Amino acid sequence: MTKNPTILFFDSGVGGLSVYREVKALLPNYHYLYCLDNACFPYSEKPGKLLEQRCVEICQKIATNQQIDLIVIACNTASTIVLPAMRAAFNCPIVGTVPAIKPAAEKTQTKVIGLLATKGTITRPYVDDLIQQYAKNCEVKRLGSTELVEIAEQKLHGKKIDHLAIMRAVAEWRYEYEMDTVVLGCTHFPLLKAELKACLPQVSFFIDSGKAIARRVQSLLPSQTTTSNDKQIAYCTAPFDDANDVKKMFCDWGFKQLEILK
Repeated sequence: MTKNPTILFFDSGVGGLSVYREVKALLPNYHYLYCLDNACFPYSEKPGKLLEQRCVEICQKIATNQQIDLIVIACNTASTIVLPAMRAAFNCPIVGTVPAIKPAAEKTQTKVIGLLATKGTITRPYVDDLIQQYAKNCEVKRLGSTELVEIAEQKLHGKKIDHLAIMRAVAEWRYEYEMDTVVLGCTHFPLLKAELKACLPQVSFFIDSGKAIARRVQSLLPSQTTTSNDKQIAYCTAPFDDANDVKKMFCDWGFKQLEILK
């Protein structure tokens, strides 16, 4: 019997689950693995060479025990750095995560867009190129936040989150009344969409890359009509203080096993 394709999602934390959610919804029959490099979390302002090295080495380690058919770099920061090295190291397709500048430029009515991302992502020349290519007729306001990444992690770990901290993180946009569209340029941020909507009531559209990534994955792999029976595994690179909560969280997302990579 032919084995269903295996897709590995890679991120520094749990933000990539927002991408996994969209891919799984579109392609429910594939076999999914998830890896978070929590030993190096957050990636936001880490050196590019370090991220490149870790991403390649960690994914290679998983590939020694798993036949991987496609890898999703479910992290905007890493995607601006590691894709060439990953494509050189692996024969399977590598799908990155690109800030949804193009759909935001098509959606906005006021031509004022917010790009909410990590401090690392908003300064990349790659983002400058996206804006020049797809949104040169729009005003794009950039806001980088590491704190929101950490709050999203806390939320998924089942901890109470500080709504005032979220409000403070986006305070400079609170009175940007012309801003009607915000690009969620970090995979953690769709996990806080409800909270961000409450803080920025003038924004009509919060746009992320999840559905576009799902369609891209669909185009690269054969369709499957039968559900995979292979166990979905989550991998981490360091122990968690709240290990039981993390295991439960991953179990709720469909990953019944959590392994620490040695």
